[in-house]
Amino acid sequence: MNTQLKKGSLEMCVLRFIHKEDQYGYQLAQNVSAYFSIAEGTLYPLLRRLVKIGYLNTYFQESNEGPARKYYTLTESGIERMHALVEEWQIYSAAVNNILADTK
Repeated sequence: MNTQLKKGSLEMCVLRFIHKEDQYGYQLAQNVSAYFSIAEGTLYPLLRRLVKIGYLNTYFQESNEGPARKYYTLTESGIERMHALVEEWQIYSAAVNNILADTK
């Protein structure tokens, strides 16, 4: 899959996964990777940026398998951003699908 397409949609995908349930970084990477591959260095800078701008909050939770894990959870503005991105994606992807259908 094209790298630019992945980068453009990764924020939306990350927000959707975290909206479904709070996630820690490795769990989130595994969930995204089930659909398309991402470079290891791509996810964590995005998560830091989303925390910095207020779309995500973090908290630590003890783990039976090692040190406490940092979980990410959506803020109200993160939920609003997710809905906006999904709406934009649906409009955009419908337009592209129409172009593909009309130019066969």
